Amino acid sequence: MTESRLTARDLTLAYEQRTVVEGLDLDVPDGRVTVVVGPNACGKSTLLRALGRLLRPARGAALLDGRDLSRIPTRTVAQQLGLLPQTPAAPEAITVADLVARGRQPHQRWWQQWSAEDERAVADAMDRTAVTDLAERPVDELSGGQRQRVWIAMALAQETGLLLLDEPTTYLDIAHQIEVLDLLRQLNHQRGRTVVAVLHDLNQAARYADHLVAMKAGRIVAQGGPAEIVTAELVREVFGLDAVVVPDPVTGSPLVVPGLPWQARTPVPDHH
Repeated sequence: MTESRLTARDLTLAYEQRTVVEGLDLDVPDGRVTVVVGPNACGKSTLLRALGRLLRPARGAALLDGRDLSRIPTRTVAQQLGLLPQTPAAPEAITVADLVARGRQPHQRWWQQWSAEDERAVADAMDRTAVTDLAERPVDELSGGQRQRVWIAMALAQETGLLLLDEPTTYLDIAHQIEVLDLLRQLNHQRGRTVVAVLHDLNQAARYADHLVAMKAGRIVAQGGPAEIVTAELVREVFGLDAVVVPDPVTGSPLVVPGLPWQARTPVPDHH
């Protein structure tokens, strides 16, 4: 079995003196959708930052094709790996079309600033995220949901084999959340992209992931196919939530239904 393109070995991540992730090993399955879940502050976004070369490990390494990411030139990494962080910031007054076009920078050379291939990639990314009609609008005038789709378009325009997204459904209503997740699935199925996403919604994660990684307190508690690992015991251990797990009536994937602890405390009305 060949080693995954994107891996972590003995990865320890810290902010100043506070260790967030410790001694973590991970192999991201190639050509699959991997989703990382866990409670707030468990280290899932920090892990994604390290895999995207935004955070230098305190110990161990994140590896791309067996090479330490921190030792690979930025431009080379950007040609292979696209990253959408949790709270990206756009330059003031930049238009949607100009921001999406920035996704092409890693592929350009000083002697060839813009090509027909760049034009095609940008148009395709904007079409797939339904932001073509917003092309001339300033990004800072958009709603949160529109802005999120523009950022996703920029990541898609980069056309990398690996795509990392930190909570890509933030600010989106439920219909747009499903659109974005369907889009990522489509990119994976039709174009073979390897996708790694951090999601808050465990049911969405179980529905869209091929490979699910459950984290708690900076460690991986369980990983594997959603049907294998999503159990009432795991939900209790990772999220501290009593729930039942049933098959999703549409997809058959695990569906987590929280219990109602207040029901047990509700007094039965006395009809006498």
